[in-house]
Amino acid sequence: MSVTSSEYLRQLQAVIMRVGTGQQDEKNRAAKLLTETVRNGGVIQAFGCGHSEALAMEIAGRAGGLVPTNRIALRDIVLYGGSEMADLADPAIERRTEIAHRLYELAPIKPDDAFVIASNSGINGAVVEMALLVKERGHALVAITSAQHSAGVDSRHPSGRKLGDIADVVLDNGAPYGDATLPLPGGGAVGAVSSITAALLAQQLVTEVVANLLTAGLTPPVYLSDNVPGGKEHNAHLEARYAGRIRRTA
Repeated sequence: MSVTSSEYLRQLQAVIMRVGTGQQDEKNRAAKLLTETVRNGGVIQAFGCGHSEALAMEIAGRAGGLVPTNRIALRDIVLYGGSEMADLADPAIERRTEIAHRLYELAPIKPDDAFVIASNSGINGAVVEMALLVKERGHALVAITSAQHSAGVDSRHPSGRKLGDIADVVLDNGAPYGDATLPLPGGGAVGAVSSITAALLAQQLVTEVVANLLTAGLTPPVYLSDNVPGGKEHNAHLEARYAGRIRRTA
């Protein structure tokens, strides 16, 4: 297998087609949970650490996306919790279970909210602890993870459990073990795919939720781009329905 951008594209296209066209039952079940959340006045809480935060950014606060969404991020302990920036400099912060409790306490979460949590490996302490906490508090949970990678590594959580063991619905992002697709002659690989396929799954979920709302005769609360005429006003009107429950930070 050659190490070229065209070969990466070929590998990526195959993964995208597999992820995009597969797991339809799981996608439908996940979309049903999230639709019920929106219909009940709840908010979809999205969380991921490291590159998996890109999943939360796809779900919360972007053009074409649902308004009742909120992104939970590690930086929240600084923005809302009064911690110092130095606390985020710890490269092992996502392995610390206590971080999940702090983030949950700081977030504007209500009982009717549902969660979408992404982690390629599904093994780090903060993600697994957040998933456990979410289920203990009675929230619906959709997980996006790599089935292959997660199966090939041990959990770093004291319970020995992984993200996929806890969620109500698990969606496989199709990433291979180690995430990257093109093996290198001296070992390792290049050309990661998990961020791209997680974004695909996120957009498919949003689209299915909107389709469900339309079928029910409801007007979906969907963002317009701030960069089109009237977009900012449209968005502000919808956001007012969820005042104090959704955060929009950089």
